[in-house]
Amino acid sequence: MSGSRLGIGEPGDTPHLAGVVVAGLHGVRLPDGAVGDVLIDAGSVAAAAPGEGTALDAGGWRVLPSACEPHAHLDKALTGSRMDPAAGNDLLTAISAWRSMLPGIDTADIAARAMAAIEQYVARGITAIRSHVDVPLEGDRFRGVDALVAVREQLRGRVDLQVCLLAGSEADDGVVAEAVARGIDVVGGCPHLAPDPHHEVTRMLDVAERHGLPIDLHADEQTDITLPDDGLDVVDLARKSIARGMDAPGRVTASHCVRLGVLPPERLDRVVELVAAARMGVVTLPITNLYLQGRGLTHAAPRALTAVRALLDAGVPLAAGGDNLRDPFNPVGRADPFETTSLLMTAGHLRGAEALAAVTSGARAVMGLPPAGTAPGERADLMLVPDVDPGDVLAGATDARIVLHGGRVVADTRTARALDLVPDRSRPALAR
Repeated sequence: MSGSRLGIGEPGDTPHLAGVVVAGLHGVRLPDGAVGDVLIDAGSVAAAAPGEGTALDAGGWRVLPSACEPHAHLDKALTGSRMDPAAGNDLLTAISAWRSMLPGIDTADIAARAMAAIEQYVARGITAIRSHVDVPLEGDRFRGVDALVAVREQLRGRVDLQVCLLAGSEADDGVVAEAVARGIDVVGGCPHLAPDPHHEVTRMLDVAERHGLPIDLHADEQTDITLPDDGLDVVDLARKSIARGMDAPGRVTASHCVRLGVLPPERLDRVVELVAAARMGVVTLPITNLYLQGRGLTHAAPRALTAVRALLDAGVPLAAGGDNLRDPFNPVGRADPFETTSLLMTAGHLRGAEALAAVTSGARAVMGLPPAGTAPGERADLMLVPDVDPGDVLAGATDARIVLHGGRVVADTRTARALDLVPDRSRPALAR
């Protein structure tokens, strides 16, 4: 350890820590509520002695594992200004709106928007992102893949970016093979939009198995339940994963799974039991699915989340993310994990600790990443927030954040506020 020591300062101070390699956090509020120290060596939490770097006096701050975005669309991000502000899209309308934009979008455009979106994610506490990416029907079909692979390499060592193919059924086997050759990390597709969903699930599993890659499929992204159990994407994916011996943690992921949230109990129990047996991960995406689903219904509109309680109770790894970011599929969003935790608590009725796990430890498990946190041996991917009530943090009420990736500060965001409400500056004491 170099012996240098630096105070973090107050949430309203000028940011000054970006780029600092941290050897320890001292006097910080730990996840269990105690005040203590976190020692860091070579990117991981150390049991005894810190490594080279700067010790930070962290009194007045709370440390949490940094967050993940397990399901983004960086090729689409921040295109909302290019669409009709009065539009209200369901899934198919959003797909059409996106495809109408594509002729004017090139590799440089995708890379620039992806980087701008990642800056927002990281500033808000996210150090790992899995981004799906299209292979468009026209023009350079690999412009999105190439852009995100290049961004991934540019950010290596600062952000863990996984590039996941989003291959529609119109992307033939040759296109999929070429995307793999260009460096994608995860195989993905959208079987519920294919003419033959069963064939599409099989095809994507074939690719993943052949190349030894994990698979993450958009699955059952509708709220109708007219299909029998055999017709559900997640059932098909689970059965075939088990049959192939791909039932290992982090290997197979089903994203969305909105249909599970509206299945009656007698059907849901069977499906969740199968998903648990396949050791699949499930990603729920509240903000985008709440926006896209249930349009046109005059009453009893579904909440458009997967069956989060049943999945957690069955021991299924559950991750949560924001999905789209200010584009035709979601015109809003803050790239903020605590926006997601807030929605999981209000729309999904999860407890605070469960909501936090869905954007931290649960997301890392689904993404196949090693654990991050404050225990010895865990990755020093950490987030410091003001030492306020945890409920305020989960509600997204705190803006100041200091974000570490492998012990290095990759973002330092401070906020200052001045109000003029009570002329004599008096205010009642806040009971705690």
